[in-house]
Amino acid sequence: MEQRPGEISPGPLLHRFFLGRGGSAIMFKLRLLCYRIVQEKKPRFQFRTMRMLRRFCSLCLQTIWNWKDGRKGCFTVKLKLVFPALLAFVLSAVPAGAEAPFHIGIMTGTVSQSEDSLRGAELMLERYGNSSEGGMITHVTYPDNFMSEMEVTIGQLVGLADDPKMKAIVVNQAVPGTAEAFRRIRERRPDILLLAGNIQEDPAVVTAAADIAVNGDDISRGYLIPLAAKKLGAKTFVHISFPRHMSYETLARRRAVMEEACRDLEMKFVFETSPDPTSDVGVAGAQQFILEKLPAWLEQYGKDTAFFCTNDSQREPMLKRIAECGGYFVESDSPLIYSGALGIDLSQERGDWPALLGKIERVIVDAGQGGRMASWAYSIDYTCSVALTGFARKVLEGKAKVDNVRELMNCFTEATPGVGWNSSYYTDAGTGVRNRKLVMVYEDTYVFGRGFLGMTEVDVPEKYFRIK
Repeated sequence: MEQRPGEISPGPLLHRFFLGRGGSAIMFKLRLLCYRIVQEKKPRFQFRTMRMLRRFCSLCLQTIWNWKDGRKGCFTVKLKLVFPALLAFVLSAVPAGAEAPFHIGIMTGTVSQSEDSLRGAELMLERYGNSSEGGMITHVTYPDNFMSEMEVTIGQLVGLADDPKMKAIVVNQAVPGTAEAFRRIRERRPDILLLAGNIQEDPAVVTAAADIAVNGDDISRGYLIPLAAKKLGAKTFVHISFPRHMSYETLARRRAVMEEACRDLEMKFVFETSPDPTSDVGVAGAQQFILEKLPAWLEQYGKDTAFFCTNDSQREPMLKRIAECGGYFVESDSPLIYSGALGIDLSQERGDWPALLGKIERVIVDAGQGGRMASWAYSIDYTCSVALTGFARKVLEGKAKVDNVRELMNCFTEATPGVGWNSSYYTDAGTGVRNRKLVMVYEDTYVFGRGFLGMTEVDVPEKYFRIK
């Protein structure tokens, strides 16, 4: 390419900088760093180029400062001259056409229905890049009213298979319609890996179409949550839900296990019905119901009452009223819910789960509420989005097999540093058959102002796994 008059060519500048005094060492280090980026985190490189270039430029300018050209320490080259040269050098270390070799589709809920799963998908977009820009991830969301707009959910999922580079699809939460979408995708594209997190359809139906599914271990937690409430001092356990959730096999079994556990633990069990957020009242109406009813329930059942509800959007108003009026909140599967409920600004801690947990704990303890509220340290929805995507990538790259549960759980522990997970296969209560495509997981319960309760060390009595 012909050089224009007055234009500075990057060639001589590179030669002077990288082959001059001390330049060989600098060149070696930068080349090595470029090689590591390309080999180990290739999809991420395209979307973090500017950050890496800033680091390179800083190193460049420090070296340029020490160049000897007759004036010791003279700053002879401006950044605007270094940057094009440096860019040319760095890009020369990146192979041509460094696009992601395959695409992974992720479907999650919106902020209003399932914020944590969405945040996990956003992290995957940041880490691996958007497929529309040469990266790996394609992210879509299902509608808030997914029960009445099931065909929209199915259409969006099936549409992902139109991408010839699409090789895996992760759905989290796997709302109704996921199984049918998976079935249609399987007919058209049997090469696509299908993974489901937090399923909301019959396990046998979902796993007939999915390669692997992961759910919170509702059966074990059916015993462990009332036990945790008992340890905190609760005498009554109130379970809040609605007919749609109670039609799901795993949620209905958990409710039955909770009732039996409360009986064994000598606690009073109460079931209360609330509006469905996907019904005509919407999320706002369902939340308002909780705000209005919880003080009355506390007056009816007493301050030593622990509350549990099956819907994410209703936990926030429930927590708000418990903080104001009393009672116990035992185990949210995400600490982020405390942000809206207690007015805690977690914008600076987003993505740093230990820091986030610590800030929540300080607010709760300072308000004199320590020992009455609990959570998982990492959100199950967030973790499923991250871990299932990471697992899909490993399978597609030939580093794991889809039926390797140990490797799957390694992805969970990698996504949640410092937190261990328990896992087991789902067992059908009617037949006693273990479903090796559905992995049930849970982590320890963290009580603010008290610490971990050690629930992952508790042996759940075998009888609870036989309750229908």
